[in-house]
Amino acid sequence: MSIAPSPSATSRLGRPADRAKRAAILDAATGSFFEHGFAATSIEQVAADAGVSKVTVYNHFGDKRALFAASVERECRKMRGHFSIRESGEGPIRERLKAIGEAMVAFLSRPEMIQFERRIAAETETDPEIGRAFLEAGPWRMKAAFAVFLEHAAAAGELTIDDPGIAAEQFVSMCKGMGDLDRRFGAHSDPVGSAGRIERAVEVFLAAYGAR
Repeated sequence: MSIAPSPSATSRLGRPADRAKRAAILDAATGSFFEHGFAATSIEQVAADAGVSKVTVYNHFGDKRALFAASVERECRKMRGHFSIRESGEGPIRERLKAIGEAMVAFLSRPEMIQFERRIAAETETDPEIGRAFLEAGPWRMKAAFAVFLEHAAAAGELTIDDPGIAAEQFVSMCKGMGDLDRRFGAHSDPVGSAGRIERAVEVFLAAYGAR
């Protein structure tokens, strides 16, 4: 059962104590979701691990699915920082694309992220909305952020792109390559091969979308 935050509770969320509680809840929830998956994570355990009451969790997030989305969003925010115009606005476009590719692959290669994706994929078999929540909070937002970065680069004359969304998908796919499947199915990582794949992805991308 979802318990929506009351107006008075919502108005207090900006206080330092409430921000600290929210952060503690997210820390506990993220650890549980990544280690145990969505179905096996309980609001009661998250509250206990965060040192707050169950009502406090509901007041901040409403229900478990919203808490899950917030946890995924926070993790993916670390990744999207590499796509922001402010953070990526200096240096040659080749170097910025390479840095983005490296950050993305490093993010996806973390053992906890691989485990998390496996759990979410398994749980989506019985609850498709879990998969959609993950896509909306993570991959789809990341794609949108990268598309904005590419659009800005095109406006600055660094790239020639008609459809930034498609271009974003193509770059990400080239950077991940078969290495993405290798990681998901337990093959040993190959840092040298991964670095070479990213270098080539940047070359092919610029050959297709470089400024004319």
